[in-house]
Amino acid sequence: MAPAERKANSEKIIAAKGIGINPGLPHTEPASQIKLRSLDEVCRRAIAALLSTQVGFGRSEQNDEDVNYFVGLMDYFGVKDCLNAKERRLVDGSYTQQDVIDVVWEYESYWTLVWALGLVDDITDAENICDCPQAVRFVSQSGSYEEFREKCSLRSADEIMDMLDLYYRYHWAVVQHESIDTKCPIGGLNTDAVSERRRGLEWLVCDTADWNDISLDT
Repeated sequence: MAPAERKANSEKIIAAKGIGINPGLPHTEPASQIKLRSLDEVCRRAIAALLSTQVGFGRSEQNDEDVNYFVGLMDYFGVKDCLNAKERRLVDGSYTQQDVIDVVWEYESYWTLVWALGLVDDITDAENICDCPQAVRFVSQSGSYEEFREKCSLRSADEIMDMLDLYYRYHWAVVQHESIDTKCPIGGLNTDAVSERRRGLEWLVCDTADWNDISLDT
């Protein structure tokens, strides 16, 4: 879809869900102007993020055995060099409690990646958190990085930009409701899921290495 068509389609979905719309929000970029990350980049980031969430749970429960196990899996899958700054702090022990919270929420950013990899059919519903057991199975049922990669097929730039546009507009409604006007309707949107999923979608089409450095302005 052209940017204007994409915007109109997103607003149609949003209106049907009873969510507030800002008609003045700009169009997102044409798919022809973005550079989509490679299949390997997305696969490695997905695995690194999923394993990092498990390290986060281990840190929150002060379970060193679990932490060591999942750090070992990072080595096994060859993704330890793909960690972002917060994930690295969880691994080396220099983390803060906010790091733990933020990395555990990466489940939702990861969910957008496995959608982009064709493993999840649809993520337009942002009322509930992701299917955490299934999120884990995508990696746990893969015997190697290569086996995980073979299951994946990266969606087109058009599909990803369509979803990013939708989440950009979801996110505006969430920020408006939480920070500016509580009367702005957000339907059943899970506010944390929306922001984290947008983060993952933005990472797919930008050149910022650490997705925590990506601006999520609305």
